[in-house]
Amino acid sequence: MVDNRFATALVIGSVLALISAVYIAAAIGTDHWYEYRSRPGLSEMNSTELQPSSEEFDREDSDEYMYSRALIMYNGTIGLWRRCISKLKEGYWFKPPPEEVNQGSMCVSFSLKNQFTPKYKQIGNHNSGVDYVRTYLSRCQILLPFISLGLMCFGALIGLCVCSCRSLYPAIGTGVLHLLAGICTLGTVACFAANIELLHAKMQDLEPRPDGEYGWSFCLACVSAPLQLMAAALFIWAACTDRTEYSRMKAYRVA
Repeated sequence: MVDNRFATALVIGSVLALISAVYIAAAIGTDHWYEYRSRPGLSEMNSTELQPSSEEFDREDSDEYMYSRALIMYNGTIGLWRRCISKLKEGYWFKPPPEEVNQGSMCVSFSLKNQFTPKYKQIGNHNSGVDYVRTYLSRCQILLPFISLGLMCFGALIGLCVCSCRSLYPAIGTGVLHLLAGICTLGTVACFAANIELLHAKMQDLEPRPDGEYGWSFCLACVSAPLQLMAAALFIWAACTDRTEYSRMKAYRVA
């Protein structure tokens, strides 16, 4: 028979694990990890040197510098698997476009090949050599969230074993898996933030300069990590404490 304290800990841990799984899944599937803000008047500039075309952004094999320029100029958002821009309605030569009129969003998904394409030391210059730091950061930010979800699903299977065998000891495995999942989620957040900051550092000398902030998808991933760690702590505490009390009770009966 399970003590009420341990049962409560398992229920709370399960709820936290479920919420964290929903959060990280929503973060993976949305594109608001980083939101760019266009500087006033930037999108109305007539310089063809600065304005990227829609075709440059729309192609799946578009160069990183090309679609980054479009994201910066058109209030774009970028996620792990998709990028979007908000294009303004174009006006005529005799009538400027009305303010705050949005023509709609244009979104392009990153292909699997594009996700594992090497990053270069100079943005847009394929002859500058491979930037191994950003290359491995971008690959880790793609792989780690799926590893995190996989660990949590495997931990849930072990949790079903806990219910069937009527023992809390297997919950240690569930807790360890959730601990590893939380570390993977933290690694995802850290890799994405480091990758974005390194990209912006390389683009500071170019025009247009990036300006923006981390979006709500990034915040969901940030919230998911501590929830996974708290769930792991509850699972491990319940299993270890129950095991300790069982050993004490067994020793008392023998004595």
